[in-house]
Amino acid sequence: MQSITHVIGAGLAGLSAALRLTQAGHRVVIYEAGPQAGGRCRSYFDEPLGCRIDNGNHLLMSGNDAALSYLKLIGAEATLEGPADARYPFIDLETGERWSLAPNRGKLPWWVLVPGRRVPGSRARDYLGGLRFRACGPDATVADLVGDDRRLYRRFWEPLAVAALNTEAKTAAAHLLWPVLQETFGRGAEFSRPLVARDGLSESFVDPALAWLAQRGGTLRLSTRVRKIGFHGNRAVSLDLGGEFVGLDQGDNLVLAVPPAIATTLVPHLVAPTEYRPIVNAHFRLEARDSVAGIQILGVIGGTAEWIFRRGTLASVTISAANHVVDEEAEALAPRIWRDVAAGLGLGDRPLPAWRIVKEKRATFAETPEQVKRRPESKTFWRNLALAGDWTDTGLPATIEGAIRSGVKAAELLKNA
Repeated sequence: MQSITHVIGAGLAGLSAALRLTQAGHRVVIYEAGPQAGGRCRSYFDEPLGCRIDNGNHLLMSGNDAALSYLKLIGAEATLEGPADARYPFIDLETGERWSLAPNRGKLPWWVLVPGRRVPGSRARDYLGGLRFRACGPDATVADLVGDDRRLYRRFWEPLAVAALNTEAKTAAAHLLWPVLQETFGRGAEFSRPLVARDGLSESFVDPALAWLAQRGGTLRLSTRVRKIGFHGNRAVSLDLGGEFVGLDQGDNLVLAVPPAIATTLVPHLVAPTEYRPIVNAHFRLEARDSVAGIQILGVIGGTAEWIFRRGTLASVTISAANHVVDEEAEALAPRIWRDVAAGLGLGDRPLPAWRIVKEKRATFAETPEQVKRRPESKTFWRNLALAGDWTDTGLPATIEGAIRSGVKAAELLKNA
């Protein structure tokens, strides 16, 4: 009888583990407490806007090897799109200045020598501060390392850190930023291009993965909450689904890919992050005359908005580490964000269009030095149980890339078990 690997959680970490285990010949059953798969990475149709939107805006980069391998496996690699080159436009709303960061091809970063490719008013030697991240200690914050240069900090390091770590730069763990720099900008423009899901996160990351798994015998059980895991000796031996019990035979394995607050209720003595940071997303339906082909991305300095993603007649905004706005009423927040969008996109004094505010209060764990130290390894005491999730110790920030890599790591631990 073929052994089964049970995967609890159908977010990207769980789907990533399921894909790799199925590829290795395992029979996989996925349990998802919600009515749909994808977790924090999914799309839905919004009635007031009259279109599909993502529950959160996610920017990938062409150096995100795990995410691109995931998409290639399920045949969805072509569903990402972005600018042809590695160019990141910015606007400073306080001064009206516009510029673009434009890394060059190849590993030698000569782009910092060219004024038109770097932050206005910065000098080439200012960027050497990035080397401090390579050997910084676990207690250093981003602001500790690069906060002394106010212009470059405000226009480069702070937006980069907040976007990558979803934590304020003054408290964000600096060492987590190094792999981001090393795997993208550190490898040149070919690995630094911004990429966005062309049609939606579900269409890129979720639906093709579920189809791939179903074609190979995988089972997805939606609206099925695992309430308790039974343990005996050094093995997980059962799942309590609330009146239904599933026994784990001798060769069966288990991947736990749920948020840390849930994982700690299922696994005895598990140490995991306990603090979180929110993300606020805003979506605006533009007039037909303002529509664009493809994807346009704009970084915003000095406003409420931080990143604007423009696709067709939809403008979507991301505000990371959003403690400062997450508790505001949406009716008060939307006009303020719209003013930033209208200024950034050059739309003048257009009235507020149809909009939607989406708040994710526990978008990621707080990536501070103290909380990072609470990230557990994928491997556990129980030999048939592995953990997955962007909150586990992947060495990366809590991003799509980190979530997918955590699933791969869990699968590697169990596929030969």
